[in-house]
Amino acid sequence: MKDIATRFAQNPILSPSDIPSSTKGLEITCLLNPGVFEFDGKKWLIVRVAERPAQKETTISFPVLTPNGKTEIIEISKDHPDLIATDARVINYQGKDYLTTLSHLRLLSSEDGIHFTEPEGYPLLVGEGDQETFGIEDCRVVEIEGTYYLTFTSVSDKGVAVGLRTTKDWKTFEKHGLIFPAHNKDCAIFEEKVNGKFYALHRPSSVDIGGNYIWIASSPDGLHWGEHKCIVTTRKGHWDSKRVGAGAAPIKTHKGWLEIYHGANENHQYCLGAFLLDLDNPTKVISRTDAPIMVPTADYEISGFFGNVVFTNGHIVEPDDDTVTMYYGASDEFVCGATFSIKEILSLLKPV
Repeated sequence: MKDIATRFAQNPILSPSDIPSSTKGLEITCLLNPGVFEFDGKKWLIVRVAERPAQKETTISFPVLTPNGKTEIIEISKDHPDLIATDARVINYQGKDYLTTLSHLRLLSSEDGIHFTEPEGYPLLVGEGDQETFGIEDCRVVEIEGTYYLTFTSVSDKGVAVGLRTTKDWKTFEKHGLIFPAHNKDCAIFEEKVNGKFYALHRPSSVDIGGNYIWIASSPDGLHWGEHKCIVTTRKGHWDSKRVGAGAAPIKTHKGWLEIYHGANENHQYCLGAFLLDLDNPTKVISRTDAPIMVPTADYEISGFFGNVVFTNGHIVEPDDDTVTMYYGASDEFVCGATFSIKEILSLLKPV
């Protein structure tokens, strides 16, 4: 499948070896799925950094956080009869699921949007408490009325949920706990209020009835959410037949709210598509792309920690109001960049 993304010639722009690990005894396995924002005249990424100990030939080892914030290493023999380790990302041991890495969020900034470095004086964002013992992941950022809202995936043995922190200066943060309980992720708050309300896309998951679909919710204050409605589902026989989830905040255009989303098929290939929501009633889907707008084709998208993946939760609309500079995770290991034309995406949408 051909796509319409113009990839950065410098891709991947960030690899695990480009930044130091957070803790002695851990190594960075993956850099993934950055949130994106502009601040202090620069472009910034808030990157998911996944770490684990160096692996041994006969054992699997991985870190978890204790509720009081200490890092604990669990080591299991590969031939243990109670170990199921068929997925690079998740294992099951004695009937319980664990992640093979522990993720935190790291801030990086750039003058040119290509070469990113870690600035001094800005904190790491790490999991805290018993609802984030497996880390925090895949942050989305939106600025509303001078406040930056950070929604991210909070992971623990209790499930996968959506956490929220806010900041004005990126050095001090207010923690609001979970705004969507397990099992939920892929939460993207709209970049402005609609009819006086906050709106957010989110992705509850069901193992029985239903599926991994995109929902929308509204809020009077950005903290308390209701009026939930399912708006985008998977499509049998399509590239997004297994799961769908929101990318970053929808882009406001003259035709509606344009959302770039991810979808996966039964072979766990992750591609990107788009749909359009009504400007005044964002619970209404107007149109959707049939084919993906981005497909894993480059070597760094096909081969990596978990290959055949392009996944985004961050972009910037450039001053020409047509170019979208999108940052994305490739094969669950690298951070890359690409550009799209909003007009071209809109031209590919088909009424639903």
